[in-house]
Amino acid sequence: MKSLTHYDIKILLALVKSLHGERQFFTYLLNNGYPELAAWSNAVRGDEDALHWLFDSGFEVLGVLSNAIDNEKRAVQWILQSKDEFLINFSAACRQEKGGLRWLRDNDLDVFAIMASEIVIILDTQIKDKMFWYRWK
Repeated sequence: MKSLTHYDIKILLALVKSLHGERQFFTYLLNNGYPELAAWSNAVRGDEDALHWLFDSGFEVLGVLSNAIDNEKRAVQWILQSKDEFLINFSAACRQEKGGLRWLRDNDLDVFAIMASEIVIILDTQIKDKMFWYRWK
């Protein structure tokens, strides 16, 4: 699997929009040769089926990254042991750990800084939704 950093900037911007929940960008990714990014955006948003699809379809790194973003200990440990500076710092930025976001910006990976900021909002919303149980239908 190629690293997230090797995708064209237009595809990465569509991924950011898909993460934001804009369905037409998810559909674009899905129908134009990027099903792994469509699945990853849904996995980050909490879709267990999408996460399983990543692991079952040869995109384990994206599955582990999704889990590391959720601060699952084994996934974070795997990311750290990979010694992949991008994965380490991107997942750290998504978890709001000190230095991750700065590393992305210092390495001219601004689209990933934006993506990490979007993921922080997604995770914060998920936590709030769990806390406010009376919103459940």
